[in-house]
This record gives sequence, C-alpha cells and structure tokens, in this order.
Amino acid sequence: MSKHPGTRQSIIDAVLRIIGEDGVAGVTNRRIAKEAKVSLGSVTYHFATQHEMLRESLLHFVAEETRRLTELAAQCQTEGMDADRAAATVGQVAGGTPFDSRHIAPFELYIQAGRDERLRTAADQSFAAYDRLAARVLTGLGVPDAERLASSAVALIFGLQLRSLATGLPAEELVDTLMLLARGAQHS
Repeated sequence: MSKHPGTRQSIIDAVLRIIGEDGVAGVTNRRIAKEAKVSLGSVTYHFATQHEMLRESLLHFVAEETRRLTELAAQCQTEGMDADRAAATVGQVAGGTPFDSRHIAPFELYIQAGRDERLRTAADQSFAAYDRLAARVLTGLGVPDAERLASSAVALIFGLQLRSLATGLPAEELVDTLMLLARGAQHS
C-alpha cells in the first residue's frame, strides 16, 4: 500500500504552519493531526520521527523556494537587468514577503538546522538558490565579483527580514539599502 501523497502534503503544510505560529517546540503529532485534518495514526504512518517531519518540511519549502527563485533568475537573464528591474526583483524576494506563519517557519527551520546537522544540507540548498539569484542580479547590474558578494547580499536581506519580523516594522529600506550597496560596488 503506497502512502497517499495528499495526506503527506497536508501534514507537511500543517507542520510549516505550526512552526510559523509556535516554533519547532509547538510541533506535536496531535496538533499536526488536528491542523492537517487527518487521523493521529496518519501522522505516524507518513512520518516515523519528528526529525523526518522537520526535514521533509524544510525540503518541501526549499523545493518551492528554489523553483520560485530559479524562475526569477531566468526572468532576470531573459529580460535584462537595470536598477529598476533589480529593485523590483529584490522587492519580490524580500520586501514583498508577507510574514505569515508559512514565511516565518523557514527561519525556525534554519535555526533548527543550526542545532541539528542532519537538516543542514536542506538549509544549504535553500541558501544556494538565494545566492544564485543574488549573483544574477548583481552581475546584471555590473557589480564586479558578483558571485563572491552574493552570499553577503543574501545575508543582508535575511538580516533585514529578521529585523522586520522581530520589530513588526516594514522592511521598506531593504530595497534602497541593497541598491545603494550595489551602486557602491559598481563604482569600486
């Protein structure tokens, strides 16, 4: 008997919602079953351990985010890159991210990856996708050594997003800050 993919996906979606609302500590099989509207037995049938559930949830997020970022990177290449296009792309990735429970969950999972090395490969895949997009944008803007600077740009974006999340204030300055740094790098 094969495991029903719809039930499995419902469980993963529930895990991401719960993590976004209450952190990893809030993930219990009973709560997952309630959130996913599945039986308690379905949770343990589809995922033998909590680690497996967390890992699969992070991998699911990474796959979705990688797909989204890859599409954006391809658009950057086919549509060209200027300051306005770069600002719009950065805004799409960072400034426009709604901080609902589904978008808070990855921050929790990244922190969990710091505690659990078995999750680090998935977290690394996610950051690699962000780095590729950042390198594409920086290259399109004519920033020298864009590949090397991409991870720093991503770290800045994540830091400003985390600050916005922690303070409740919008990250309006995010795009302006990144564009200022990109312009400075172009002239150095």
